[in-house]
Amino acid sequence: MIVLKTPAEISIMQDNGRLLARILSALCEEVQPGRSTLFFDEMAESLIREAGGVPSFKGYSGYPATINASINEEVVHGIPSSERKLEEGDVFSIDIGLVREGLHVDMATTVAVGQIDDIAQRMMDVGERSLWEGIEQVKIGNRLSDISHAIGSYVEMAGFYVVKEYVGHGIGKDLHEDPQIPNYGPPGHGVRLRPGMALAIEPMIKIDSMATQVQADHWTVVTGSGGLSVHFEHTIVLTENGAVVVTLGGDEKA
Repeated sequence: MIVLKTPAEISIMQDNGRLLARILSALCEEVQPGRSTLFFDEMAESLIREAGGVPSFKGYSGYPATINASINEEVVHGIPSSERKLEEGDVFSIDIGLVREGLHVDMATTVAVGQIDDIAQRMMDVGERSLWEGIEQVKIGNRLSDISHAIGSYVEMAGFYVVKEYVGHGIGKDLHEDPQIPNYGPPGHGVRLRPGMALAIEPMIKIDSMATQVQADHWTVVTGSGGLSVHFEHTIVLTENGAVVVTLGGDEKA
């Protein structure tokens, strides 16, 4: 069941999104070779709690950390560790969420660690653009799969592959709500988009067509070939006046 948000709830989500955007920006500014992924996790939790929020991920289905910290072939759900350190040329994906006043927001980005090669930079550019291709379909009356199709077709045309095993999702009082939002598929299917819907759209793209695998920690998802992956995400609410990307830190519309 898709739960529509009230104007008051949307306002809280906008405030939460601004907070989370500032926190993720602060984390990204600290990215440099030699830093452990645990450094970013501890920083994220401190900033979230200082802002009056609670980490959305910590304890969710047993997840032990505040952020997903995924490097290179790690698609998502990388567990932060003092032993896992960033190296020059890595791509580092940070997925983060917070809940405040009973409402969650969720976002992710992929950051270059120092100088990266041309393929990695192109993947990052395509991944981020594919997110916006999806966001541009968040319009009253469009179908849910219009988002999926926009993302998947853009990624495919660029010569990369979307991760099919993991999807975007509704968000609000729960971190993961209906509907699920795949990053591929034909347009014109699924529910019609209505004011009050809140969506976490999150393309994960990779360099190979192989199925992903889950590592022995039961969390970290990696590409089948060991090739690169990138991850981008925003939380969007659909209002009578259009889509608002709350995790941009303002009232920007798609």
